[in-house]
Amino acid sequence: MTNIVEIAKQLGVSPTTVSRVLNGKRYVAKEKRDRVLGLVRETGYVPNKAARAMALRQSFTIGIVFPTVTGLFQRLLCSVIEEKLHSYGYHTVFFFVSRGEAGEKTALASVQAEKLDGLILLHEIRSAELNSYCETARLPVVSAQANPWNIPTVAIDDAGAAFEAVSHLIGLGHRRIGILVGAGSFGDLRLKGYKDALKKNGVPLREELIRHVDYATIAGGARGVKRLLEQSGAARPTALFATNDELAVGAIRSLFDLGIRVPLEMSVIGFDDLEISAYTVPRLTTIRQPLKEMGVRLALLLYCQIQDAVITGLSLQKIPPSVLPHILIIRESTAPRVS
Repeated sequence: MTNIVEIAKQLGVSPTTVSRVLNGKRYVAKEKRDRVLGLVRETGYVPNKAARAMALRQSFTIGIVFPTVTGLFQRLLCSVIEEKLHSYGYHTVFFFVSRGEAGEKTALASVQAEKLDGLILLHEIRSAELNSYCETARLPVVSAQANPWNIPTVAIDDAGAAFEAVSHLIGLGHRRIGILVGAGSFGDLRLKGYKDALKKNGVPLREELIRHVDYATIAGGARGVKRLLEQSGAARPTALFATNDELAVGAIRSLFDLGIRVPLEMSVIGFDDLEISAYTVPRLTTIRQPLKEMGVRLALLLYCQIQDAVITGLSLQKIPPSVLPHILIIRESTAPRVS
């Protein structure tokens, strides 16, 4: 059976050089790297994962933190991350976080019980214990959401994107604009963008047009818009900003059931640009996040941190946030105010 030693002997290089190439390490000349990889492909050699892990003192396991109730955007983002991590030779385990301090402590205990090479946060853990643990354990970590712990982030400008979405509605003549707000930092930032757009355009902020939802799901949107209409009374909104597409889809369904026509009587705009957004009736105006690029960058950023940690032993968490571009996608669910 072919092994590293035999490959090294055939190529006239050291086993260490072969090992460096197979493990994606630096400091190997391109000519040598190409020769090693060529012979590996020719012989069909597959490194023993258990032996590789023991030799490098790595588990080749990445943890991904999810909320207990997971949105479609997060699930799709995870699939991109998983595929990219797999190409780097890593497999993934999942940790689900329920709300509240108890839920965060349970998730953190689960993370600590695993032998991980890195951690990706698709859901925030606000407890300082997580950051303290990652620093103490020198565990590389990246996040898809803003956080107060200086954890490297790959995301869009949520507040800026929400500002653009609400400004679009204001530009269509709407002044009574409701909002369905999902929980967490992304909801907080998008609410900030909503308020900033109203202020910038001289539109009064009406608290009765703000509705927080427990879960940013289709069902949450259906329930949330009904509650919003109840609390706004006679001065109901002529437009609605939902902080993700699932909320928007649920809201549109409820408005249809209530006999409120979209966009003739109420414009609706979402956030994410999920595939379903182009197939709703009417088609949904929304903010597009670069989902694939976000997932690839999260995986790459974590992988680079892991490699640097292995080579230098340093903790590299002081990395500037990576802010990706967003796009306003205008479809059929928004229109000029008519009343």
